[in-house]
Amino acid sequence: MKNFKSYGISIPEILLPKNIDTATWSVVACDQFTQDRDYWQNVEKTAEGKNSTLNIILPEVYLNDADKPQRIEKIKATMKEYIAGGVFNNAEKEFIYIERTTAYGRVRHGLMAAIDLDTYEWKPFSKALIRATEATIIERIPPRMEIRRGAPIESPHIMLLVNDPDHLLVEGTGEAVKKAGVKPCYDGKLMQNSGSITGWPVASDELLDKVEDALSKIAKANTKADGSVFMFAVGDGNHSLATAKAIWDEVKLNNGGKKLDDGTVTIPEGFENHNARYALIEIVNIFDTGLTFEPIHRVLFKLEPQGLIDAIKAELGGSVKECSSKEELSASVKNSAASFGFVFLENGTQKYVLLETPVKELAVARIQPVIDEYLKEVNADKEQIDYIHGTEEVFRLGAKEGTLSILLPPVAKDSFFATIDGRGPLPRKSFSMGEADEKRFYLECRKLFD
Repeated sequence: MKNFKSYGISIPEILLPKNIDTATWSVVACDQFTQDRDYWQNVEKTAEGKNSTLNIILPEVYLNDADKPQRIEKIKATMKEYIAGGVFNNAEKEFIYIERTTAYGRVRHGLMAAIDLDTYEWKPFSKALIRATEATIIERIPPRMEIRRGAPIESPHIMLLVNDPDHLLVEGTGEAVKKAGVKPCYDGKLMQNSGSITGWPVASDELLDKVEDALSKIAKANTKADGSVFMFAVGDGNHSLATAKAIWDEVKLNNGGKKLDDGTVTIPEGFENHNARYALIEIVNIFDTGLTFEPIHRVLFKLEPQGLIDAIKAELGGSVKECSSKEELSASVKNSAASFGFVFLENGTQKYVLLETPVKELAVARIQPVIDEYLKEVNADKEQIDYIHGTEEVFRLGAKEGTLSILLPPVAKDSFFATIDGRGPLPRKSFSMGEADEKRFYLECRKLFD
């Protein structure tokens, strides 16, 4: 079996359900549709009475509900039932090459793998093989640890980006898999009209040689002058991956590991290959033709819109104008590098306000500090801001009384790795890989704790 350790990844032992029905087994990432309980209630109706990953995750729309402890307890009990009840086929040691066709007709390519959490670091200016792309909010980790701690299995929505302009790793593996005549291990529709997904096992020596050769070339191309290698950037699931690392550090400390001055924890004897050391992820090429980078928009509650608009204009400069429709506002923002759209009700009248700024840097990096400062000035609490995927959700929420939605411009991806390497992680919730229903759906699983 090949050794991929020097690239920060390993071949996982993947669990897939028997007679898999992707339309009921797979559900979208838990951090989507956080202001839309109707969406998740429809998911519940679709999955009712079926084996489904819905039963082993906690949608974040319910994160602040009073019954959260009971939900987590039920999640872990269901995981045990799925393992003991023969829901899964035998685990297979393999990568999986994935083609995901979204509702927008785009085809995104991926490679399911496991990463070594000791090669990942979320702290700013890290030189680790695998790095965070956005600021990690430490307060968001403990609630997620409750779910992962002691969980019998994991199913990921984490996607890592690889800087591969020659399309060697993911797309190259896909070409080799199809040329070899490998049959898919799953193929089907995704619920809520979210497209379809197909996966092919990558397990033969010939295919693994192909993967190893691609990784070697990518590592060489991404080796910096100081000898560090920026192998992967976390495209989706920053906090989920930070949680996995925190649990692994906890396991090490609880079993004799020592915390060093640099914050790392040594691996105790006998735990070198513990399942908690690894996390299941999907690798996606940043240059994938089916991958779009979408901004993550902001929505604020119980705030006076004009005050915040004035504060942003005062800090960033530019000019303000009203648009006649949501289509005009959306097009103006989408075709800009640093224009922002504001959607809100004023005395019962729907408003679409455009702020055009002269900002040259990544727009979200400039606007977020202004929002943060304004929230402090008006003594707003953290419940008064949320982060929204998808332009339609922005306009839907902006049509509600007491709500201000902020539409952000697109995010360029051609200089993405260089930006992260040079300036560290971007502000929290800076970008999204596609629209909300294009996010990763839970599907593959892996054993975690016995």
